[in-house]
Amino acid sequence: MFTSRSLASFLRATLLGVACTAGLAGCSSSQWGFPYRTGVQQGNWVTKDQVTLLRPGMSREQVRYALGTPTLASVLHANRWDYPYYFRASNGKTEERVLTIIFEGSQLASWRGDEQPDLQPFQIAREEVRTSQKEAAQHQLNITREANDAAAASGISAPIEVLPGLTIGQTVGATTSSDPSASPAAPLDAPTPLR
Repeated sequence: MFTSRSLASFLRATLLGVACTAGLAGCSSSQWGFPYRTGVQQGNWVTKDQVTLLRPGMSREQVRYALGTPTLASVLHANRWDYPYYFRASNGKTEERVLTIIFEGSQLASWRGDEQPDLQPFQIAREEVRTSQKEAAQHQLNITREANDAAAASGISAPIEVLPGLTIGQTVGATTSSDPSASPAAPLDAPTPLR
């Protein structure tokens, strides 16, 4: 029926067909995370703190110092600066904001726009790291307290960890009265015996 050569070429062709079908199916599927799509960020990130710096009558240089260089400054609308912001996350979620600055001559007259965020992106990331570090430290502290409580309840004389890394050793009968420096209450300048 099949010779070894024809069987080998049939298997190769079948394997190649399956690989191509799987590859093309992977390209069209959104479940596999392929192709990778990165987030797109465009425009000016302006915070509430920056907007609170604005005062009517400020010069263009002062506004530029407070908010940064405007993304849109049209020659046709010389008295208007726009600070748009657009972000499309890799999952397709979008965020858009616009802040418009109006000048009368060279003085700031008014501003309007969408609600601005409290923090810059790097500040948000820093706060998330601090929060996760605090949660991890609190979790470790809870584990240590549970271990200390379990040791105290069972009557085991073990070092008690007050905070992570800070222990109070409990030793029973390990000190002698002939060695004053071995006593936990001994002063730091107590003489040590020569050997």
